[in-house]
Order: sequence, then C-alpha cells, then structure tokens
Amino acid sequence: MKKKAVAVVAGACALGMLLSGCGGSGGDSNASGGANVITAFNSEPQNALIPGDTNETGGGKVGQLLFANLVRYDSKGDTKMEVADSIEPNKDATQYTVKLKDGWKFTDGTPVTAESFTKSWSYTANAKNAQKCSSFFSMIKGYDDLQKDGLKGDEQLEGLKVVDDKTFTVDLAQSDSVFPIKVGYLAFAPLPESFYKDPKAFGEKPVGNGMYKLDKWDHNSQIVLTKNADYKGEEKPKNDGVTFKIYTDVDAAYADVQAGNLDVMDTVPASATKTFEKDSSIEAYNKAGSVIQTFTIPANMKHWETNTEEGQLRRQALSMAIDREQLVTKVLNGVGTAATDFTAPAIPGYSKDLKNGKYLKANPSEAKKLWDQAEAISKWDGTLTFSFNADGGAKPIYDAIVNQVKNNLGIKAATNPMPTFQEFRNAVSERKIDGAFRTGWQPDYPSAENYLYQLYDSRAADGNGSNDGDYKNAEVDELLNKAAAATKSDKQIDLYHQVEEILLEQLPAIPIYYTNADGVAAKGIKGFEMDWQNQPIYENMTK
Repeated sequence: MKKKAVAVVAGACALGMLLSGCGGSGGDSNASGGANVITAFNSEPQNALIPGDTNETGGGKVGQLLFANLVRYDSKGDTKMEVADSIEPNKDATQYTVKLKDGWKFTDGTPVTAESFTKSWSYTANAKNAQKCSSFFSMIKGYDDLQKDGLKGDEQLEGLKVVDDKTFTVDLAQSDSVFPIKVGYLAFAPLPESFYKDPKAFGEKPVGNGMYKLDKWDHNSQIVLTKNADYKGEEKPKNDGVTFKIYTDVDAAYADVQAGNLDVMDTVPASATKTFEKDSSIEAYNKAGSVIQTFTIPANMKHWETNTEEGQLRRQALSMAIDREQLVTKVLNGVGTAATDFTAPAIPGYSKDLKNGKYLKANPSEAKKLWDQAEAISKWDGTLTFSFNADGGAKPIYDAIVNQVKNNLGIKAATNPMPTFQEFRNAVSERKIDGAFRTGWQPDYPSAENYLYQLYDSRAADGNGSNDGDYKNAEVDELLNKAAAATKSDKQIDLYHQVEEILLEQLPAIPIYYTNADGVAAKGIKGFEMDWQNQPIYENMTK
C-alpha cells in the first residue's frame, strides 16, 4: 500500500506541483522549433526518467507521453485498452490473464512482449533496486519475497508468469477488481531490454513505446519530445511534439503565456486567481478536478469517537457549521469546488446525491441542534484546534473555517499552524495531534477505490497506510472487500456508494472542497483541455 500525503495549496500553485516545487524561467522559448510543437510549463524532474522511479509531476508529465501501458485513461478518467488486447479476471479477481496486441514496438525497434511487462514490474517491485513506486506491486504474489535482504535485483515476482510473447498471467495475493485500472499508472510501463544494461543512462534518455520519444533533456532548461511515428495507439498526437520548459517561478511562466512565449501551463499563480478567467490575453480553464481537500479528527478522540452517537453528532454538527461555497468563493477565488462526497467529480462513479450528503451542506441552525444533542449525552468544554503546515498556503482556509465554527456552533476553536510540511506530517504519522488536522488526496489512478481503501479501510490504519485518523469500521471493510472481488464496474460503484454513505454519517474525515483543474493557454492554441488528473491533454493541442 502506498503512503501518500497531499499538501494543501490555497491560493498558491496547483497542488500537483507540490512534490516538484512551484517553478522561473529556464531556457530559450524558441528552442523547440517547428510550427506545430507545443511548449508547456514544467519543473525539473526530481529523478531520472524511469517509470518505476517517478512519483512526482515533473517527471510524471514526461513519462506519460513517452510510455504506453496496458491501458490508458481518457480525459474523463475512463479506462481504455492500449497495449493490452484483453485483461481477463477469474471468478474472484485473484488472477488475471493479459493478452497483448500485435505490432507494438519500442522506439529502438525492439518488440513489446509479455516479458517487457513482467521484467519491468519485477524490477520495480524488487527492494534491491530502490524504486519509489515499488509498493504499487504489493498486491502481486511474491512481493514480500522481493523485500528481503540479500537480493541481487533481478529476482522476478512469483505471481507473474509468461505464457508466450503476447500473453502473461498475474496471480494476486487477494482479490483486486481494480487491477485492470491500476495498470494504466506510469509505474506499470514496459521496459526494453536495453534498460537493464545501463539503467542510469536509460534514465537520461529513455526508450519508450508511447506517443512521443525523447529528443533531448537539457537539465533545468527544457525537455524536448518529438512525435513517435511508429506509435500504435488509437489516439494519435495532433501535434509534432511537446517541449517542456523548466521554470522555477510560476509568475514568470504565466507572463510568458500572456506574451505568447509559452503555450500552456497547468497551474495559475496566486497573483492571478482573481483575474485569469477574465484575462483576454490567455485561454483559461477552471473546472472541478480529482483532488479532494479534507480535515481529519482522530476516530478515537474523546467525545468525538466515530463509533458513538455523541461523536457522530459532533462531527455532523461541525460539518454543517462550515459554509463550503463561501470558502470556495471568498478564500479560493473560485479555483475550487465545494465537496459533496469522499472522492471527486473527475472520478468514474462520482455522485453528489448520496444518502447523508446533507451533512456536507451548510445549515447553522441544524448544526447547533445536533451539537446540543451531543452535549445532552456528555458535556465537552474543550477547544477544537485545526493543525496544518504553514508553508503550504492553507492558513486562509483554516482561519475562515475556525471563524465559521465559532460563530455557528458557539464553541472554542483555534488554528494550530506548524512551520513545515515535514514537521506537520511527522506529527500526524506519530499520532501527536489532538484535534483536527489537514488532509487531502491526489489519486494515482481513476477509481473510487484509490480514495476509499487507502484512506478509510482498517488495514490502512495504525501507520500501515494513509488512514491517518485510524478509522475502523467492519462494515466498511467488508463492503470494500466485496468491491475488490466484484468484476463488474456497476456493482463496484454501488458498493463504493454504500461505503460513502456510511462515511458521510460517521465523518472520519470532513470533506471541504475539490481542488480545481485550473490552467491557461496562449491565444491561438487549439484543443486546450485538462484531464481527470488536472493535467493538460498535451497530445490534443495544436497551433
């Protein structure tokens, strides 16, 4: 299971940029050449461009264009077959048979085979190779064996078996109906044999099988991609290439878009959030995305327990005391969307009409009534603190929340800013925060499972995952298990909705808003749209 913490950005750069840093201009804006080459904002990748070692957006943007996986995600987050011809489960989704399409090649001319996937996945999973995305393969049989000491690095996952050049099987440690969706994530990309001869050199100039191929990487300046003429996917690039320009100042990038020296960027600087949608010099985009911002109260906090009537009443009252629409309008300047559930609008199966959804709507009078009911059960005379990292731009949001809570519930509330993200996350991980604390989630793949299992399953509690509030509910666990074994998407979604309806009643975390997909393009750019992951669809853009 992957541990993941997302930092809040309120009026700063887009959340997806946090791991790589909000980026000043680097490089010659005309260096990309070609009339139909798109220039795009990016930060310098943290690591070499190896799929299994890429877990931040600077490298992720590039990698997704260089490699084609078994499946791809369309702009709405729906999964489509790519290199795979079929991914068939057995009855309980503990084994999958994968068949590949004919004709796929890497840009060095070598074929993409079943072994291109099994060797790549095993390499990434193997602890000896220290790949940052190793945990994505933890559901495959034999993963634990590849975490032991004394490995050489070329040991293979027990659960992967090559049948022939175009077929392999995957045996899982437990049911996982979402597996055919997960394999669209970059870490599951195939690798050519040349990778294993010199991984370091490969990372500087990777050989992929995707829409584009790497022409050159001028560090801290630009990454130049050209169209792969041999790409076998159904959705062909509409431009001749994409050149990522490396910036260290998001305001400088925005100025370049205004001037027509940069074609597209996937964030909007704080200085422009109030004005960018009215700026006639650019094309603006601002819609609800896939990132959710929440705050969490420990499930066992006295008087606030998720498994008691008193605790549930207090959480419901607190949630209804918050005016999310006001937060979005007044604090976020419209670059957010009020939350209505525990996933996000860009995720398949999202619904804003779930049972108990009323608890996410502002209703001060009802909130006070629920609070008084909790007080009748047991008196609480404490101060509710809201902890967050002061270096992430969250202060305006939590200042506003505290004011709303004090005014609408008449209780004592206060903010507790902590200097750095690292210090804050250490305190969360060590369970040292008594009160509410800021949480959020940016999905790795477009499925409700990526939100609900990682954040609210009992197995992800107690430091074993991202269930930071240590919420445990046997009914939720059972429903998630059923969803994992369900092979039909409509059945999965129905089960996820049942989970959410329980969460909406017990509120182990309180959803606040979805971070919008917001970005800008230069005038004259055609096909500017952002996808389910809040990223521009680079391959569709032309000029």
